[in-house]
Amino acid sequence: MSYSGNPMTEAMYYILLALMNPNHGYQLMAAIEQVSNGRIKMGPGTLYGVLTRLQKDNLIEILSDDGRRKTYAITEEGRAALKADYERLKDMIQDGRILEG
Repeated sequence: MSYSGNPMTEAMYYILLALMNPNHGYQLMAAIEQVSNGRIKMGPGTLYGVLTRLQKDNLIEILSDDGRRKTYAITEEGRAALKADYERLKDMIQDGRILEG
């Protein structure tokens, strides 16, 4: 299964953003909080559910699994999908400039 290109959920976006540097679960929660400037505090249920989906969509991969923890990394397909969603969000901000006047 691969990513269909639909708009990402906020959780998907921030997990991929945080995985620009490979990480494991609990460190990943802290990294998400950091890249979101403290706005996103993701719990383990959401995190692991989305990680499973991202894996199935080939947007992330497991770099290592020592039986206790898995280290995840974004794939090239994941980078491309993240960049596409970033561009979509920028376009939405540009379209919304009408609200400023």
